[in-house]
Amino acid sequence: MKFLRQLFAKIWRVLNSIRIILLNVIFFSLLIIIIAAMSSGEDIPEVPQDGLLVLNLSGFLVEEETYVDPFEQIIQESFSGGSIIPEINLYHLLATIEEATNDERIGGIVLDLRYFLGGGLNKMTLVGEQLNAFKATDRPVIAVGDYYTQNQYFLASHADTIYLNPMGAVALDGLHYYQMYYRQLLENLKITPHIFQVGQYKSAVEPFMRDDMSAEAREANEAWLNEQWTMFLNGIALNRDLDPQITSGQLDDFMALMERASNNQARLAIEANLVDELRSRQQMREALIDLAGLDTDNHSYRHITYDDYRRVIQSQTSPAEAMLDNRPKVQVIVGRGVIMDGSRQAGEIGGDTMAAQLREARNDDDVKAVVLRIDSPGGSAFASELIRQEVLELRKAGKPVIASMSSTAASGGYWIAAGADEIIAAPTTITGSIGVFGLLMTFEDSLDYIGINTDGISTTELPYLNLGKRLDPAAEHMIQASVEQVYTDFLTIVAEARNMSVADVHEVAQGRVWTGQAALSLGLVDALGETDLAIARAAELAQLEADSFRVAWPERKMSPFETFMADIFGTTVAWLPQRENDTAYGLAEKALMQVWQDVKILNEFNAQDGVYTRCLQCKVD
Repeated sequence: MKFLRQLFAKIWRVLNSIRIILLNVIFFSLLIIIIAAMSSGEDIPEVPQDGLLVLNLSGFLVEEETYVDPFEQIIQESFSGGSIIPEINLYHLLATIEEATNDERIGGIVLDLRYFLGGGLNKMTLVGEQLNAFKATDRPVIAVGDYYTQNQYFLASHADTIYLNPMGAVALDGLHYYQMYYRQLLENLKITPHIFQVGQYKSAVEPFMRDDMSAEAREANEAWLNEQWTMFLNGIALNRDLDPQITSGQLDDFMALMERASNNQARLAIEANLVDELRSRQQMREALIDLAGLDTDNHSYRHITYDDYRRVIQSQTSPAEAMLDNRPKVQVIVGRGVIMDGSRQAGEIGGDTMAAQLREARNDDDVKAVVLRIDSPGGSAFASELIRQEVLELRKAGKPVIASMSSTAASGGYWIAAGADEIIAAPTTITGSIGVFGLLMTFEDSLDYIGINTDGISTTELPYLNLGKRLDPAAEHMIQASVEQVYTDFLTIVAEARNMSVADVHEVAQGRVWTGQAALSLGLVDALGETDLAIARAAELAQLEADSFRVAWPERKMSPFETFMADIFGTTVAWLPQRENDTAYGLAEKALMQVWQDVKILNEFNAQDGVYTRCLQCKVD
């Protein structure tokens, strides 16, 4: 025993010494970073006269960036080259291009879209319109790329000139919706899914009960997906006169183009008028040097990157001006992500969180109207109703509410919008999906298989949900009845909001997905447009004259500690070595990300009653 005590004592001393050394290394590293950051002033980049603004966009376009802890974000940016899935704030991007349009120092724009991942057709259309406004000042927009994905090409099509690497290609292969199905997996794991649904087209639960897409789901999905694709092509057609064979979607047409181009996809892109010139990277660089002049220090063309130009703009903005602006406000509240019970950070919609934001706007005397910007496939029916109730309270307080639909406002997203005075959608918005389902998983067979059994007692005969026991028939009846009642409530809410009969709403509901264009013809929305139209309508209903009000955009309030960390480490990144953007995802990474995106959906089902208004098919690839 004495020998063992001595042995463990020695092992502990070694481990403790390692622990102390590691803690000291971390402590002194952070201390050096903080001291260096505090002693160095932020160096504001210089905008070269007649230089080019490079929009080197990395990630997805979003209406509201997903919350990331400031300390974690800085560590990732400093040492890992960025967050796992980067995001681009849509409104920051639009404001930056608008600033460049009015900035005489900017001689043109370069679209470097290598790491741009898309983010909704309506958002890309807004960016394209802002690029067109820049071009109207007779300054060029040039797109450079080795390869253009479909989303990248949509933005590139707005350029005056599109360069493509001679070894590159342009992907224009249509929109796709594919779903993984788990029925066989659940059977193999002996997990029992309990599914309750209403609506012929409410196919959100099909992955848990089928191995393939039902005929009803296929019919509905083909309809809205084809509408989206038509609008996508129409958006490109406004900028490029493409060969009809490249947009027909017919394999024979594409193969004919390939044969004509000797099976060279870059040459095909030229002959189909997808791009203007084939150039190597150096040749692209030389063309931009001829346009903007040589930057001798960097051996490249004179330019400023998107992030650096954003820093320049921010340095020119006085926070005091905004604080001194006492005009009445039209408050924009953004709801992005899945609707879930409780409080959630940005990137998800918490019923309690958004209800609190709406209540704050109601109690703020400076807020005269609200624009509720929705980019959500829905989620918890209970959380959706909490939010809608607060929307109604705002209206009772005499403050108009306009629901503005972004890329997606379906199921619970539409439930929320139904409480507003008016609903404005983009033509490409994915909306509708007015339906309800319930989903529970029980593991009695799985536990039994590994030798675990559940037993106990209850003081009543009422059904009790125990995931380790087979679901009682009475509980199944109660949940199905609850789902049907929530669906009836949903129909009633929409009928009252849209001045329709319940029967008429049911006719266009049943979980079916519609585009914004179709929703307008069905009476589910009031007008087609974007946030600017919603703001104008909100101000009009609040009887606010033009220029007599200000628009208050959402700003996340950081805690004092978060503010301190952001200030300290925000300066630190400026003097750390610059890293190249993340490389493109490989095939294995893409496959794993797709699986993870589908699997993590299960974690978003957190409604206590198990009842959801959620559209799982409201996505495209």
